[in-house]
Amino acid sequence: MATSARMSRRVPIEAQRVDAPLTQSATFLVLSVTDGPDAIRTVRSTLASIDDLAKNVSIRDLGASFACTVGIGSDVWDRVTGLPRPAELHPFPAVKGAVHTAVSTPGDLLFHIRSERRDLCFEFERQLMDLLGDAVTVVDETVGFRYFDVRDLLGFVDGTANPVGPAVPTSIIVAEEDASAAGGSYIVVQKYVHDLKAWHALQAEQQEAVIGRSKLDNVELDDAASGQRSHKTLATIKDENGDEHEILRDNMPFGSPGTGEFGTYFIGYSRRLWVIERMLQRMFVGDPPGLHDRLLDFSKPLTGTTFFAPSASMLASLDSD
Repeated sequence: MATSARMSRRVPIEAQRVDAPLTQSATFLVLSVTDGPDAIRTVRSTLASIDDLAKNVSIRDLGASFACTVGIGSDVWDRVTGLPRPAELHPFPAVKGAVHTAVSTPGDLLFHIRSERRDLCFEFERQLMDLLGDAVTVVDETVGFRYFDVRDLLGFVDGTANPVGPAVPTSIIVAEEDASAAGGSYIVVQKYVHDLKAWHALQAEQQEAVIGRSKLDNVELDDAASGQRSHKTLATIKDENGDEHEILRDNMPFGSPGTGEFGTYFIGYSRRLWVIERMLQRMFVGDPPGLHDRLLDFSKPLTGTTFFAPSASMLASLDSD
């Protein structure tokens, strides 16, 4: 184990590691592919060279845990890859509840860029955009940061329910159920902005009831037997056999006190897209219907987009012709 740890600091993190370490900084870059005559060719060539581009940046500080994961959206999958479509890949479906709506927004490419150093994320994005040029337009660019002990701007620890150990690949990597997409992962992103003034008007106990965990020490609170349920409970997905299905969250806070913007960028990786979609149904529609996730009274989604992260070998093959 010690030898493995030492060696890991001598080489970059491998391409398309959807379970790359949480870092101090992250950039979430969503792009649309233009209609230019050479746009698809440029995109394919750039995606195929992502591993080399990442190595060029990460080698400058191997201890900074630089990594980039690429996701491809449903609308351009066929044109960009020419490969069989992952079984569940489709555009993000808007979820309209009685009070709140999970909006669906455009996006063809996602670059989840992360590092312990903000400058490495910046440099990678600069070189990436130079390669892509006018083949793409920027839909959204959000820079996230680690906030204290992995807390969101609401003051609660985020990501506690993530799978660990052998459960990680089992939860997030497509396997034999979809052979042509094996090794990849579904990704859903949503950019939430928070009404911190309204949130801070709640007592700590009220906030804890909304989240389902204690604020100071992150202890899980008992689930409600009936009626209104906490965010923690609504975000827990079980199938008809009672088996729980986990996802990997790499959420990051973002914001600017000067402009009054405070938010959380949700990014979820999953082996099964339906798990995240059912989670959003439970949050926005409610379970039972009509009792939506009370967190949504203080957090509004501005975006909602679905992607598929193909395996590194599949991504590298895009420029083979």
